[in-house]
Amino acid sequence: MDFSLTEEHLMLQKTAQDFARNEVLPLIKEHEPRHKFPRALIPQMAKMGLLGVCLPVRYGGAGFDYISLGIVSEAMEWADSSVRETIAVHVGLNSLPIFQWGTEAQKQKYLIPQSQGEKLGCFGLTEPDAGSDVAALRTRAKKAGDKYFLTGEKMWITLADIADHLLVFAKTNPDAGHRGISAFIVERDFPGLQTGTIEGKMGVWASNTGWIRLDNCEVPEENRLGEEGEGFKIAMSALDNARYTVAAGAVGVIRACLEESTTYAHQRETFGKSIARHQLVQQMIAKMALRQETGQLLVDKVGWLKNQGKRCTREISMAKWYCTEAAFASASDAIQIHGAYGYSNEYNVERHLRNSKSAVIYEGTTQIHQLIQANYALGFKTDKQMRCELPAYNPEYWQGE
Repeated sequence: MDFSLTEEHLMLQKTAQDFARNEVLPLIKEHEPRHKFPRALIPQMAKMGLLGVCLPVRYGGAGFDYISLGIVSEAMEWADSSVRETIAVHVGLNSLPIFQWGTEAQKQKYLIPQSQGEKLGCFGLTEPDAGSDVAALRTRAKKAGDKYFLTGEKMWITLADIADHLLVFAKTNPDAGHRGISAFIVERDFPGLQTGTIEGKMGVWASNTGWIRLDNCEVPEENRLGEEGEGFKIAMSALDNARYTVAAGAVGVIRACLEESTTYAHQRETFGKSIARHQLVQQMIAKMALRQETGQLLVDKVGWLKNQGKRCTREISMAKWYCTEAAFASASDAIQIHGAYGYSNEYNVERHLRNSKSAVIYEGTTQIHQLIQANYALGFKTDKQMRCELPAYNPEYWQGE
């Protein structure tokens, strides 16, 4: 098991970090206080290949591997969580499921414009009364002829009011529990679709979060993703992708907090010396360094496993759980180190604390991931081979036309 980055990875890492520092951070500081989605970044991200970073070239992607998805996610969230969320949803929750489960016609129709930034994708699973309990979703899909008619409501959907292509989950067989869920690609102009934006969030202000309302929304049969009843498997495999980006992004938050805290600790003086010389400040700095190193190792392992095409739901869950909690703790320590200045928006750590709190809730709460890990450790849960893993990375296929 070799986690060392290739020259290609290092080049992408530098490119993504430079972009985050020079383009993302300045725009976020302008848009975030206004709760405005930084749409101007989308063409730039597309030009750099970030919106299709780990998709094959034949589908408009950049042809990089899954480790590269983690590299990009970490760099984007170093600047701001909202930009990493865009990558997670557009790539991890929408494009990769279409790549994994879609027909060739669906891949040609949706992946190419999404990879090139002409269209954005989102993921509609969570409902007002169905979050962690996916099987409790109430959205229904009734088939009539060569169409499905979807009725229901989705809540807390990232990019809901912006995305062009919505991957929506509904029950085609309500009596079959999670085995009765199916997945559908819904286009913005389909009759019966409405979306809106949720206001008043604690953090991630520059990301669009909203709701989706389906009122007998007409969806052609060819827009069903996978077979009827495969929706639960599709959703779980998609969540694995997104949780990977969340974990990698959380490492970016830890790194940002560590960098800003060490800089400030050297500059700020109390009692005749820099606060970097105070042992309790050093203790917080040391914990951040440990969290970054530990989190990075967990993320690297997941990236390596995904490249092998191996099922790694347990490893992804552990990385997501640990890294998000570590990011929130690091942001809290960073504010403590900055003192009153950290509590103001003069420094980025205030924004990182607000943003990092959301990550311990979405894509499975900390408590859900604790239960997952306990069930694995106790032998109640095993990774069955149920076609949930992405195809193993093959450079010849990914980079071939």
